[in-house]
Amino acid sequence: MADVGLVDVSLRDGNQSLWGATALRTAHVLQVAPLLERVGFRALDYSSSTAMGVLVRTHREDPWELFQRTRRLMPRTKLQFIGTGFRFISWQNSHPETMQLVYDRLVANGIDRVVVLDPMHDMDAARATARRLKRAGVDEVVGALTFTISAVYDDAFYADLARQMRECPDIDRVYVKDPAGILTAERARTLLPAITAELRHTPLELHSHATIGLSPMTYSIAPDLGVQIVQTGCGVLGNGSSLPEVQRTVANLREMGHRVDIDDRALGLACDFFRRLAEADELPAGLPQDFDAAFLHHQIAGGVMTTTRRQLREIGLEDRFEGLIEEVGRVRAELGHPIMVTPFPQMVVTQALFNVMSGVIGERYANVPDQVIRYVLGSFGRPTAPIDPQVQDRILDRPRARELAAEPDPPTPAELRRQFGFSISDEELLLRAHMPAEQVDAMLAAGPAPDHHNPDLTPVLRLLGELGERQSVHDLAVAKPNLRLSVHRHREGAGRV
Repeated sequence: MADVGLVDVSLRDGNQSLWGATALRTAHVLQVAPLLERVGFRALDYSSSTAMGVLVRTHREDPWELFQRTRRLMPRTKLQFIGTGFRFISWQNSHPETMQLVYDRLVANGIDRVVVLDPMHDMDAARATARRLKRAGVDEVVGALTFTISAVYDDAFYADLARQMRECPDIDRVYVKDPAGILTAERARTLLPAITAELRHTPLELHSHATIGLSPMTYSIAPDLGVQIVQTGCGVLGNGSSLPEVQRTVANLREMGHRVDIDDRALGLACDFFRRLAEADELPAGLPQDFDAAFLHHQIAGGVMTTTRRQLREIGLEDRFEGLIEEVGRVRAELGHPIMVTPFPQMVVTQALFNVMSGVIGERYANVPDQVIRYVLGSFGRPTAPIDPQVQDRILDRPRARELAAEPDPPTPAELRRQFGFSISDEELLLRAHMPAEQVDAMLAAGPAPDHHNPDLTPVLRLLGELGERQSVHDLAVAKPNLRLSVHRHREGAGRV
């Protein structure tokens, strides 16, 4: 039997998959960080450029500051950042020198583990990214083998990629990333041995979403197939469209005879914190899922699925969800079956939404977002399968495609300095170069984020806030064992009480 380690995904992938990436703020992370440090996780799937942008845009909080403060609370556990290697926060490609600056600042602010996720499995690009990461001082570089189902992506395809990653001196570990949760136990029994045979002594991890209920079973046999680390979510931030729930996973692995060396009490307290947070903020809890064969067709990752439902609801088109999912499968096939991992799910789903909203069969691709045009132009690399010629001609035969084809190269850090000034920090420069100025200004004006959050106080604070908006309420008293709270509204012209 094997020793099995854990990587926790609650703060990044769990939050993104189940809570639309918007629920966790700095105070939440800092409150639970000491507990997560005690558990004994191998690493935390901690952040991404998308998560950094959400923190600025939605909560007016500084992600660089969060990295520093988390590192002080978690000196031993590795903090993982995940990215494609060609962009930062915005959807447009960044200059290689700018990406080097990003990696330099990530390391300086506490990140010590980074996933190299090239969505096209372009190994030349992956090797270049890994070199930049090591140059920046990243301690652990993890190569991603992103799993999908098609005639092209057979076991031999992934085994060859594994060999190339093992031969790359700048890649320390490899993980199989299954964003749609479609890796069955049957396929794992052939895929994982093929990969480990090529990796030899390079450690292998498994990251598989629980979206259609397959991954818990796959995790239970993975250690026997060469996997050393499995990635899980804590309590309410596991299961559903997230990854398998950690306590159930640990119990299953131990039942299978494997050793999982963690602090079970600290893990229980961390899971309890996320439960209380979900209850206080009325956030959904991840639940075990039934098998849904449609996912084998559209392969939409959990986080994108959650965001898509929310966006349809916001524009009053929630009843079109099933039609949209069917269109996603068509668009993906027409675009050469891109693996549904960032940024491609967002592109495919957006294009499918435009097609569905047109409402006219002959008007598909009448409206095409810039990122889809850039994809067809080859800005993200060469698709593994050819793009449908008719769709390609329809997309490129428009003025906007010719404009994007003539775009200048992304600016270098020196050019960004000339644009944004020499007095600001590198961290602020990177935010301003990739986000609207008003969002960064609002973040700076808000000042440091709070570092403490007690979910149990949320209902009381919400009640006080709502009562404070009612001008007719002047006195409030709350009494319970060991607590008495009295609030009196000050009226102009009256003495304070």
